[in-house]
This record gives sequence, structure tokens and C-alpha cells, in this order.
Amino acid sequence: MVNSTTSIDSSAFNPERPRWVYVAALLLGNAALALGPWAVRLSDTGPVAAGFWRLFLALPFLALLARRNGEPLRGLGWPVFSLVIVAGVVFAFDLASWHIGIGLTRLGNATLFGNSGSLVLMVWGFVLWRRLPRALEWLAIAFAIGGAAILMGESLQISGRTLIGDLFCLLAGMFYAAYLLILQNAREKLGSWSLLTWSSLAGAPVLLAIALLRGEPVWPQNWWPIIALFILSQLVGQGLLVYSLKHFPPLLIGLALLTQPAIAALTGWFAFGESVGWTDLLGMVLLGMALVLARGFSPTAARVAKTLSSD
Repeated sequence: MVNSTTSIDSSAFNPERPRWVYVAALLLGNAALALGPWAVRLSDTGPVAAGFWRLFLALPFLALLARRNGEPLRGLGWPVFSLVIVAGVVFAFDLASWHIGIGLTRLGNATLFGNSGSLVLMVWGFVLWRRLPRALEWLAIAFAIGGAAILMGESLQISGRTLIGDLFCLLAGMFYAAYLLILQNAREKLGSWSLLTWSSLAGAPVLLAIALLRGEPVWPQNWWPIIALFILSQLVGQGLLVYSLKHFPPLLIGLALLTQPAIAALTGWFAFGESVGWTDLLGMVLLGMALVLARGFSPTAARVAKTLSSD
């Protein structure tokens, strides 16, 4: 799941580095995030407990990266601090919903629905500005409805449990959109690593509380899936995206995002025997194109994402 996007800034390119370096970072960051659901599945803790460890273990590394990049961790002021804490709690709900959904549905579906925040932001823009969608926005909505209907219909044919997993992942996308909206103003005073540090610090105890209330096993017997999860999702994936996103327009970022469900679906097929038929592929393509259109052409999604990740 991607934490931020931005619009292109040609002056941001380091002239000493060729552009392929940023392209590689963007693609590898998405690939690392796509492997996160696989690690959640392999964990012998509960899914929400895995989310707790993902945030908790990453905290010292995130704080170190914030310091190294000169981003403030103190003196935020109560208004900004309170926004970041609330956003961290919402981010915890996002991870809890997504991780529960990962255990119930196919990995490709979980990744697509978990990244639906761009569509939610686009719809929120219509409400905020009291206007109807325009041509490409109508197309994004049609693709989203069609793709979601196909994927959920296929899930229902497998079992009602799989459909419930899709709905949990869709709920996660809504929580993530709320997380982005809450942080619009806070991002003006903080950097990406500082935001991730404070939101992780606020979200980790919430995830632990939810895991305990659900009666999940929290302490892992096998640490390797947990270590893989926090390294792939919270450090490598987020790190490469923070490094690369500011160099690309939202449309290209949306296209790169499509590597996530593709890799997740392949992982689900290879590791867990999850089948992907032609109908599933059609649903994935439609929903994927809806995400690209929403991210690339929706003023609300682009503006919010730019606010959150421009340096």
C-alpha cells in the first residue's frame, strides 16, 4: 500500500543520477510493498498483531531516517501534533482492516482494494466542490464499479468468506484516504520520514490493543515473516517510494502502482495456489485502470498526494 504520491518536478532530478535510477526505485518500491501481504499470510501471529510488529520494529529506523534528513521530531506544536496522532490512529485502522482482509481473500484482490484510496479521494472531491464528475472521472467510476463487481462476484463464487475479505480491504482503502486527508496541513511542517515516525508511534499501540481484543497470538514463534514484513513494507517499500515519487507525475505513479496487484496475484498463485482466471484478469484490469485515472486526472487525489510528499 502506497503512502504518498506527488506531481513531477524536473528540477528535483539529481543531475548526477540517470533517470533510470528513479524508475528502478519506483518499481522496486512497489514490488516490495506487493510482497507485504505474503509476509502477513506466513506470519504465525494474528494479522493485526503482524501490523503491530510492522510499525513497532520500524520505529527506530524511521526516526533515524527522519533525523538524517533533517526532519523535525520535536516542537511540532499542539495543532500539528494532534493531527498526526489522529492520522496515526486512522492508519492503524487501515492496517488492521487490510491485514484482516489479506487473510480472507486472494492477494491480488487484497492489494487492489487496499489501494482504492485514490478513488475515495476523487469521490470526496465531488462532494467537497459540489460538482458532478467530468469525462475521465466518469470513466474511472465506471471502471471501478465494473472491476469491483467482477472481482467480488468471483470472490462470492469461491466463498462468502472471500467476499468479506474484499470488503475489509475496501474499508482499508477508505481509512487510508481519510489518513491522507487528515495529514494535508501537517505535511507542510513535517517531512515524509517524520510523518511516518509519528504515525507509526501512534498507530502501533492501537494495533496491539485491537489484536489483544481479537484474542490473536501476538508473540511470533517464527520471526522471519515479521522481519520480512517490516523491512519490505515499512523500510524498503516506503523508503524507495519516498526517494522516487517526487520525480514523477501522478499518472506514471498510478501505472507503476499496477505492478503491485500483478506481483501479489503471482505470489498468491505460486505460494498459496490461488487461481486467477480470465474473468479475474478483466476485473483487475478495469479496477487498475480506474485507480490510474483517479490518481492521474483527479484534481483532489493529485492535490492531496502532492501536499503529502513534496519536499
